[in-house]
Amino acid sequence: MPLGIGAALAAAVVFGVAAIMQAVGARRVPPAAGLDPRMLLKLLRQPVFVAAVLLNVLGFLLHLVALRALPLYLAQGGIAASLVVTAALAVRVFGDRLRTAEWLAVAAVFAGLGLMTTASGPTGVDRASTGFMLGLCVALMLIAVAGVVVSRSHRPLVPAALGTLAGLGFAVDSVAIRVLPGFTPLELAQSGATYVFLASAGLSFLLYSIGLQRGAVTAATAPMIVMQTAVPAVVGVLLLDDGVRSGLLPVALVGLVLTAGGAARLARFQGGSPQVGRSPGSPAQGPAPG
Repeated sequence: MPLGIGAALAAAVVFGVAAIMQAVGARRVPPAAGLDPRMLLKLLRQPVFVAAVLLNVLGFLLHLVALRALPLYLAQGGIAASLVVTAALAVRVFGDRLRTAEWLAVAAVFAGLGLMTTASGPTGVDRASTGFMLGLCVALMLIAVAGVVVSRSHRPLVPAALGTLAGLGFAVDSVAIRVLPGFTPLELAQSGATYVFLASAGLSFLLYSIGLQRGAVTAATAPMIVMQTAVPAVVGVLLLDDGVRSGLLPVALVGLVLTAGGAARLARFQGGSPQVGRSPGSPAQGPAPG
């Protein structure tokens, strides 16, 4: 368990740094009119965005260790700490300040992680039935359809909506990784979970990048973190038999609520909005659409 927890926290730091770099790179490219995969090609011409992709790959490898070593609720809860890193760096990069409420939210995230660690039991099954995999595929298709609709809107809540959809996609991603049968080339090629993982990772990354173009970094990141924390936690306990220590289920629930609630509160912190988040020397940008 110590290895898994260490990997989850290290992944949180890497993902938090990557979110800021991804935001800077995304805002150097004209905003996407919709869910256009060609946007990724434009983004990949930005060196800072490429660096963010490489950091996300490193974070994924660390997260992979956590997902295979810990119950999903704890592995995903550890990743919630990345929002703390994102908010702190947004202060540094974009010049805003965390208020008392945001610092309390930071404390809630870490307190929740401590409670979940205390209550954590054995990791459940790591195989999935055909019906389970079909459910993941249907969920991914619904996320894609919703992403197409939401990305064409310019309402104020679009960044949060895109972040929510990205979080659901990353939740599918985490569950797919959890049920991979193994990591040999043959096992990966024969497993449907591999293809669900690849599709959900690409879709979620695109949704999140467009969300970063449309609003504050944390406006897109916070709901993403909440969704990718809470949804796999529920799936892990209800469908994959992730365990909680005897008598400590209320402690685990309180920990999950504190972690997700702290992340949600940080969503109200508007550091890193597009109009103040441009890189030095780049053309001035107006407010986010909507």
